Amino acid sequence: MIHNKTLCFIGAGSMAEAMIAGFVLSEKIPAENIIATNRSNKQRLAALEVKYGIKGMKLEHLPFDQIDIFILAMKPKDVDQALSYLKQQIKPNQLILSVLAGITTTYLEQNLHDDQQVVRVMPNTSSAIGESATALSPGHKTAENHVLETKELLNCIGSVFQIEEKNMDIFTGLAGSGPAYFYYLMEHMEQQGAKSGFDLETTRQIIAQTIVGAAKMVQEQDETPAVLREKVTSPNGTTAAGLQALDVNGGGKAIAKAVEFAAKRSKEISEQIKESLLVRSTTNK
Repeated sequence: MIHNKTLCFIGAGSMAEAMIAGFVLSEKIPAENIIATNRSNKQRLAALEVKYGIKGMKLEHLPFDQIDIFILAMKPKDVDQALSYLKQQIKPNQLILSVLAGITTTYLEQNLHDDQQVVRVMPNTSSAIGESATALSPGHKTAENHVLETKELLNCIGSVFQIEEKNMDIFTGLAGSGPAYFYYLMEHMEQQGAKSGFDLETTRQIIAQTIVGAAKMVQEQDETPAVLREKVTSPNGTTAAGLQALDVNGGGKAIAKAVEFAAKRSKEISEQIKESLLVRSTTNK
């Protein structure tokens, strides 16, 4: 269903590039069917063209009537300007996906056409290798066929989870920011391995494979992470000693707080964006 679709990224930053990389890697969407545009950075668009084989062009040169799916990936502060321009160019049945933090589907619907097909999505940077955990929340007026189309598209870059929009903040804490927690853990394990004599590259590969294996165990076994942990922990053994050190030094609490604080910050950013957009809307009246 998506092979013949034309996608257009409005905004060409790091998240857009990660998604583009994943789509091209999947080979389910021809690179020539992907367009990227931004406000003024021609060099950025040229670099994406060369690297991925996609098309880069100015916003005003887009073939709007030939584009099936628009992906909003600009900075949230630029959303009003982008929506105002898009509304003049697109039709209600064209699908709008938004990766914009803090911008609700309701806001998008209010600033586009009646019955505009809108889905809010949140991938992470693992999109680049087709391993993202991506959330989606459809708008109030979005048809089921467009929800299914969105799922099919996002499956090209990893696993997809349809959630209620009110849970986007906690999803951010778990998956949007989640890769950074694992990178942080790996950094510290890598440093300890290097101190003990391993070269950095070998240490890095050992840690990466260990994390991949643990993740696959969770995905492919029926046991919970707690049960799997218990199975690998012999009384008075090496793993027990390591886990005791984590407990003593607040490891479990730190992980929980990382998720909590990221989710809290996501909510704060959303509120700040809402206030900023409200002030701007009032000022423009």
